[in-house]
Amino acid sequence: MTKDVIIRISGLQALGEGGRDDLEVITTGDYYQKSGKHYIIYDEAVEGETGSIRNTVKISPDRLDIRKSGLTSALLSFEQGHKSLTRYVMPMGEMLVGVNTRQVDVMEQEDHLHVSVDYSLDINYDHVSDCMITMDIRSKQSGALELN
Repeated sequence: MTKDVIIRISGLQALGEGGRDDLEVITTGDYYQKSGKHYIIYDEAVEGETGSIRNTVKISPDRLDIRKSGLTSALLSFEQGHKSLTRYVMPMGEMLVGVNTRQVDVMEQEDHLHVSVDYSLDINYDHVSDCMITMDIRSKQSGALELN
């Protein structure tokens, strides 16, 4: 995989009473590998704000960590079969976020990383939703990004 990558992040949040919220973001970032782990760094614009959020993603075979810094500060850890808690700090305040990870799947190819995570989300100890996040990371030079 090259240093310059294209990142597609898709999320599905199943809300109470049959509702759902879908999200898809496509952006560019930097990739590197160290000690058998994959690292992706990208910036996230925030609507209505002048700053941004720097995301550092660390991927290992059964775990995904996302460190957010800037306008938002948090460390979200997704490890299969584990529950993690983090302080999620935003401009409008702070909340305690719990992530109960059911499954982490990582597929590696020469110019492509595919990660999917199935988890439930709690905010301040209250269950909010069941979620699925998918990350497709591809070398920018491959130009092979599939859109849904």
